Amino acid sequence: TAGKLTLMSILGLKKKQPKTFKVKVITMDAEMEFSCEVKWKGKDLFDLVCRTVGLRETWFFGLRYTVKDTYAWLKPEKRVLDQEVPKDSPITFSFLAKFFPEKVEEELVQEITQHLFFLQVKKQILDEEIFCSPEASVLLASYAVQAKYGDYDPNFHKPGFLAQDELLPQRVSYQMTAEMWEEKITAWYAEHRGIARDEAEMDYLKIAQDLEMYGISYFSITQNKRDTDLLLGVDAQGLHIYSPNSKLNPNKSFPWSDIRNISYSEKEFTIKPLDKKKDVFKFYSSQLRVNKLILQLCIGNHDLFMRRRKVDSIEVQQMKAQAKEEKARKKVERQILAREKQMREEAERAKEEMERRLFQLQDEARLANEALLRSEETADLLAEKAQIAEEEAKLLAHKAADSEQERQRLEVTAMKTKEEKRMMEQKMREAEQLAVKLVEQSERRLKEADHLKQDLTEAKDAERRAKQKLLEITKTTYPVRPSSYPGVLLLRQMGFRAGCDAASMRLDFKDSDMKRLSMEIERERLEYMEKSKHLQDQLKELKTEIESLKLEEQQQQQASLYSLRGDVRQYAQPHYAQPHKTAARSPSLRTVFRLIRMRV
Repeated sequence: TAGKLTLMSILGLKKKQPKTFKVKVITMDAEMEFSCEVKWKGKDLFDLVCRTVGLRETWFFGLRYTVKDTYAWLKPEKRVLDQEVPKDSPITFSFLAKFFPEKVEEELVQEITQHLFFLQVKKQILDEEIFCSPEASVLLASYAVQAKYGDYDPNFHKPGFLAQDELLPQRVSYQMTAEMWEEKITAWYAEHRGIARDEAEMDYLKIAQDLEMYGISYFSITQNKRDTDLLLGVDAQGLHIYSPNSKLNPNKSFPWSDIRNISYSEKEFTIKPLDKKKDVFKFYSSQLRVNKLILQLCIGNHDLFMRRRKVDSIEVQQMKAQAKEEKARKKVERQILAREKQMREEAERAKEEMERRLFQLQDEARLANEALLRSEETADLLAEKAQIAEEEAKLLAHKAADSEQERQRLEVTAMKTKEEKRMMEQKMREAEQLAVKLVEQSERRLKEADHLKQDLTEAKDAERRAKQKLLEITKTTYPVRPSSYPGVLLLRQMGFRAGCDAASMRLDFKDSDMKRLSMEIERERLEYMEKSKHLQDQLKELKTEIESLKLEEQQQQQASLYSLRGDVRQYAQPHYAQPHKTAARSPSLRTVFRLIRMRV
């Protein structure tokens, strides 16, 4: 019995367990899987997803699924499995924004709501579901980069850091190279410094909401049964009719405030304006399902349009208050974070500066140690040089003493040289006087020689006349006194001997003796003139030698003085140069005077 009860209880439990099915929900940044009960309605699954995401502004969103060649939104009031959902397991739904706000800054309260709208609008722009100009695409891309990477840091965000990010539509990216687009985006990105992620996403949405195709759902319609193709656009402001080739500028618009009623009958759709005078606008769709979808979007957008014109509910007011407090708190936190970041950056800069200073000090210490070693080596070298200089100073002092003695000796020598010079000049004057006397004597001798020649000639004439007269007297035998003849007297004065016999009074004059006497006189005259000329030449040589001796004496005195000054300068400023060699001493003046005496 106990076993039967246990089996029955187990079977009862199995019967009580509800049937479930798997659901996969894809959001813009995550994928989630749920196990749903079979009896769940669309609202149950939608609320579960909103609670999981943390979303409270649920009226903008819905769960979309694919039906054949179109899409549909999960209806909240019907069971999930009773709708035309795919029969796959798990059943895939996309959690997307179904309705778009007119002004994102005023209507989007929660940060998660802003983030989901940002991701969806960004994807629509990149997929070219929303047309965007190249300039606006670059600006929007810069805000997307700011939301993802934070503030621009040139040390971290090197060229090429955006290579893996999809930021621009394909239609725009082909116009320039990736490097050129990155440069443009980075230039805008650098100007967004200090903007938080939620602020950057809000700025992105504020720019995107001004685009012509933002928040519009397009459907293919025909205005009549003849298949005149048109496009119907449904957005937060009303209904718009477009040409098939232009989704930017509508041909006709029906604001929600001007629409009185919207209805459909199978494939026919009717728009009744609030002004009854205006014509009713009718159009046709290809499928009944499309009409249902259009009607569903029209009802939802119209409800939100009317809701915006009313006072916010308590729930919305609380959400806005909480969002305001949250923004204020986050702003304070961001300020604190920015201040801490600034302090950290300053601390890092200070650390880097201290490290740089430390490295600099280490380098300076190393250089100082090297300089100290060099200084020690230099000190040792200077000590050696000082010792050498001291020895050289002693040597120079000794040389200075020798130089002083040499200077005194030179002074004494100079005094002696002056005395000898004076004596030499005196002897030179005496020699000149002697030369003058010799010249005068030579001239006097020349005159005497001329007189002698004249006397000799007269004597020859007198001798000839005497001979003539003697011959005449001899012939007449008259006695004559020898002393009365002028020729005999002249011969006696010249020192020649003549024979005279007092008894016979005969005079014997020979022509050979007269010639010999004349030749001797001429020879003496020539020798005297030669000696006089030789003496004059010696006097000239003596003058030349005296002048050269004077010049050598002056040069010797100057060289001695220069050598003395150099020795004194070496003694005053010792150096390592070799001492000057002593000038060669000139010959003594005594030798010169001895030579003069010999020549004189």
